[in-house]
Amino acid sequence: MALQAGIVMVTPLQQNCTLLWDDATNRGAVVDPGGDLDRIEAAIAKAGMTVEKILLTHGHVDHAAGAAELREKLGGIPIEGPHEDDKFLLDNLVSSGMAFGITDARAVTPDRWLNEGDLVSVAGATFAVLHCPGHSPGSVAYVNANRRLALVGDVLFCGSIGRTEGLPRTDHNTLIRSIKEKLLPLGDDYAFICGHGPTSTIGQERRTNPFLVEVS
Repeated sequence: MALQAGIVMVTPLQQNCTLLWDDATNRGAVVDPGGDLDRIEAAIAKAGMTVEKILLTHGHVDHAAGAAELREKLGGIPIEGPHEDDKFLLDNLVSSGMAFGITDARAVTPDRWLNEGDLVSVAGATFAVLHCPGHSPGSVAYVNANRRLALVGDVLFCGSIGRTEGLPRTDHNTLIRSIKEKLLPLGDDYAFICGHGPTSTIGQERRTNPFLVEVS
């Protein structure tokens, strides 16, 4: 089994919707379908994958606005994540979408809320769940130890961290603590896919991220 990953940039906020699939079975998941479902569906078809579930890293509109519609289009597949502390965001996706020009946003309730230490099966691989509040109270990261891979949403970026100003129930110190206590200990060789911008590694961010060099 070889786990494959592909990124589809969606919404006016240029969010990284991620496809994960097993290249032996072509079964997998869509992570954070924030919108532009035509692009996501085209990428699914190009990969030849059968989508078994949708994963959400957190409840912000650019990550979750298309989840309800995509679930319907794919036959009612389950949605897993984020942590239930983001329920207020998922309940208000329509109004949030209007603020960002996302007119087809729909509120969504996942089939499974996730907590610290939960395990999620994706494309034949097992991902551990880390609850990483700060950018949103219910943000989670998905971590696969065998592949040394993490999906971190908007917790950590290449050269930056998640926004904590002007958004409800965000907190800078909580975000830094989540990164320092949950992500940095994974190890420098871990690669991660984030919600915006290029991928990176924990080691690169530990050494060069201006928000982290003083706390690592």
